[in-house]
Amino acid sequence: MENTRNSKPYDLEERTLEFARDVALFCKRLPRSVSNIEYSKQVIRSSDSVGANYIEANECLGKKDFMMRIKICRKEAKETAYWLNLINGTNDENIGGDEHLKEAIELKKILSSILEKSK
Repeated sequence: MENTRNSKPYDLEERTLEFARDVALFCKRLPRSVSNIEYSKQVIRSSDSVGANYIEANECLGKKDFMMRIKICRKEAKETAYWLNLINGTNDENIGGDEHLKEAIELKKILSSILEKSK
Protein backbone atom coordinates (compact mmCIF):
# COMPACT_ATOMS: atom_id res chain seq x y z
CA MET A 1 0.00 0.00 0.00
CA GLU A 2 1.12 3.53 -0.66
CA ASN A 3 1.79 5.89 2.21
CA THR A 4 -0.62 8.47 0.78
CA ARG A 5 -3.11 7.44 3.46
CA ASN A 6 -0.69 8.73 6.10
CA SER A 7 0.52 11.82 4.25
CA LYS A 8 -2.80 13.24 3.07
CA PRO A 9 -6.41 12.54 3.85
CA TYR A 10 -8.68 11.13 1.18
CA ASP A 11 -12.13 9.67 1.11
CA LEU A 12 -13.19 6.11 1.69
CA GLU A 13 -14.22 5.66 -1.95
CA GLU A 14 -10.62 6.28 -2.99
CA ARG A 15 -9.29 4.06 -0.21
CA THR A 16 -11.53 1.13 -1.15
CA LEU A 17 -10.58 1.55 -4.81
CA GLU A 18 -6.90 1.45 -3.89
CA PHE A 19 -7.53 -1.60 -1.71
CA ALA A 20 -9.26 -3.51 -4.52
CA ARG A 21 -6.51 -2.60 -6.96
CA ASP A 22 -3.76 -3.65 -4.53
CA VAL A 23 -5.46 -7.00 -3.83
CA ALA A 24 -5.79 -7.68 -7.58
CA LEU A 25 -2.10 -6.86 -8.15
CA PHE A 26 -1.15 -9.07 -5.18
CA CYS A 27 -3.11 -11.97 -6.71
CA LYS A 28 -1.29 -11.54 -10.03
CA ARG A 29 2.00 -12.20 -8.22
CA LEU A 30 0.86 -15.40 -6.49
CA PRO A 31 2.39 -18.73 -7.51
CA ARG A 32 0.12 -20.60 -9.94
CA SER A 33 -1.69 -23.40 -8.12
CA VAL A 34 -5.25 -24.70 -8.11
CA SER A 35 -5.97 -23.22 -4.67
CA ASN A 36 -4.37 -19.84 -5.44
CA ILE A 37 -6.37 -19.52 -8.65
CA GLU A 38 -9.66 -20.25 -6.86
CA TYR A 39 -8.86 -18.14 -3.77
CA SER A 40 -7.73 -15.27 -6.01
CA LYS A 41 -11.06 -15.25 -7.83
CA GLN A 42 -12.90 -15.10 -4.52
CA VAL A 43 -10.71 -12.45 -2.88
CA ILE A 44 -10.80 -10.23 -5.96
CA ARG A 45 -14.61 -10.39 -6.05
CA SER A 46 -15.01 -9.62 -2.35
CA SER A 47 -12.40 -6.82 -2.27
CA ASP A 48 -13.97 -5.18 -5.35
CA SER A 49 -17.39 -5.44 -3.73
CA VAL A 50 -16.33 -3.39 -0.68
CA GLY A 51 -15.77 -0.29 -2.80
CA ALA A 52 -18.63 -0.88 -5.21
CA ASN A 53 -21.12 -1.18 -2.38
CA TYR A 54 -19.64 1.84 -0.61
CA ILE A 55 -20.28 3.91 -3.75
CA GLU A 56 -23.85 2.55 -3.79
CA ALA A 57 -24.24 3.50 -0.11
CA ASN A 58 -23.24 7.07 -0.91
CA GLU A 59 -25.92 7.18 -3.60
CA CYS A 60 -28.53 5.62 -1.34
CA LEU A 61 -32.26 6.24 -1.45
CA GLY A 62 -32.60 6.66 2.30
CA LYS A 63 -31.19 5.74 5.69
CA LYS A 64 -32.36 2.11 5.50
CA ASP A 65 -30.75 1.65 2.10
CA PHE A 66 -27.53 3.29 3.35
CA MET A 67 -27.37 1.01 6.39
CA MET A 68 -27.92 -2.11 4.28
CA ARG A 69 -25.19 -1.14 1.81
CA ILE A 70 -22.71 -0.41 4.61
CA LYS A 71 -23.55 -3.80 6.17
CA ILE A 72 -22.80 -5.42 2.81
CA CYS A 73 -19.50 -3.51 2.61
CA ARG A 74 -18.55 -4.73 6.07
CA LYS A 75 -19.52 -8.31 5.19
CA GLU A 76 -17.39 -8.17 2.04
CA ALA A 77 -14.40 -6.75 3.96
CA LYS A 78 -14.76 -9.62 6.43
CA GLU A 79 -14.94 -12.13 3.57
CA THR A 80 -11.87 -10.59 1.96
CA ALA A 81 -9.95 -11.09 5.20
CA TYR A 82 -11.07 -14.74 5.19
CA TRP A 83 -9.75 -15.38 1.67
CA LEU A 84 -6.51 -13.52 2.39
CA ASN A 85 -6.02 -15.69 5.48
CA LEU A 86 -6.48 -18.79 3.31
CA ILE A 87 -3.98 -17.53 0.73
CA ASN A 88 -1.44 -16.69 3.44
CA GLY A 89 -2.00 -20.03 5.16
CA THR A 90 -1.71 -22.24 2.08
CA ASN A 91 1.48 -20.85 0.58
CA ASP A 92 4.88 -22.02 1.81
CA GLU A 93 6.80 -18.82 1.48
CA ASN A 94 6.01 -15.41 2.89
CA ILE A 95 4.03 -14.04 -0.02
CA GLY A 96 3.46 -10.57 1.42
CA GLY A 97 -0.30 -10.58 1.95
CA ASP A 98 -0.19 -9.30 5.51
CA GLU A 99 -0.64 -5.63 4.63
CA HIS A 100 -3.75 -6.48 2.60
CA LEU A 101 -5.16 -8.51 5.48
CA LYS A 102 -4.53 -5.59 7.87
CA GLU A 103 -6.29 -3.21 5.49
CA ALA A 104 -9.30 -5.54 5.15
CA ILE A 105 -9.59 -5.67 8.94
CA GLU A 106 -9.19 -1.90 9.23
CA LEU A 107 -11.86 -1.30 6.59
CA LYS A 108 -14.20 -3.65 8.46
CA LYS A 109 -13.63 -1.62 11.64
CA ILE A 110 -14.23 1.68 9.82
CA LEU A 111 -17.45 0.35 8.31
CA SER A 112 -18.57 -0.94 11.70
CA SER A 113 -17.96 2.51 13.14
CA ILE A 114 -20.00 4.11 10.34
CA LEU A 115 -22.85 1.72 11.14
CA GLU A 116 -22.73 2.54 14.84
CA LYS A 117 -22.71 6.29 14.21
CA SER A 118 -25.56 6.00 11.70
CA LYS A 119 -28.00 4.36 14.11
